[in-house]
Amino acid sequence: MNPFKLFWMYLRVGVMNELQYRMNFFIQLLQTFIAVAIGLIGLSLVFSQVNTLSGWSRAELLAVMGVHLLMGGVIRASIQPNMNRFMGDVREGTLDFALIKPVDTQFLVSIREFSFWQLVDVLVGLVVMGVAVAMMGTSIQIWQALGFVAALVMGALMIYCVYFMVTSLAFWIIRVDEIVNLFEGIYAAGRWPVSIYPDWLRTGLTFLVPVAFAVTVPAEALTNRLSGGTLLGALGLTVLLLAMARGVWKLGLRSYGGASA
Repeated sequence: MNPFKLFWMYLRVGVMNELQYRMNFFIQLLQTFIAVAIGLIGLSLVFSQVNTLSGWSRAELLAVMGVHLLMGGVIRASIQPNMNRFMGDVREGTLDFALIKPVDTQFLVSIREFSFWQLVDVLVGLVVMGVAVAMMGTSIQIWQALGFVAALVMGALMIYCVYFMVTSLAFWIIRVDEIVNLFEGIYAAGRWPVSIYPDWLRTGLTFLVPVAFAVTVPAEALTNRLSGGTLLGALGLTVLLLAMARGVWKLGLRSYGGASA
């Protein structure tokens, strides 16, 4: 089966399922506005004491907050729902139904769920970034826009890989939910650029849980801070994490007994 057609089919089904519960849109909108309000209050408190934070201005930190919202929307719309279902399938032995399909199973378990209303975070994140760019008073050059899109895509792939590898621990550990929930707490640190953190934490947020590449690096593209070396490093880490995720998946399948075991 064509993977693009399969992806489109599951996307349509996910959107139609979500549209049945339109009240969820208003709930999600309220949650997003609360998150934006808390973020703005935090920025106001910081800049009531300082003029810049680790070299980042108020407008630039607003851009970071916008990217954090956008990426969070992508995670909660697509990555998190699929990983939750994947974890449940492994625990209950129902992964068999995916394994017998004539398509790459890792791809299949990564696209079956889609939380449409979480895209509110993506749209609000784009608005916040637009306001931040307007406050900076600079126009986005074509190379900045391309760098931003490339960094955003690679950041999303890195987050997917780490999330997938953590979720794959369900092949060996029964209660992996707590570890997955820890990921949410770590991602929250991405609302600030990683340069403000101590070296040990900055390293962890860059290589162990690549929040830096998912949030700070795309924001650097918007604020004209992104270098070609950083982008190449992001590409290399993306390829490495994709290979590692594939390896963990194949290793996990060897340990999977299934419902028929």
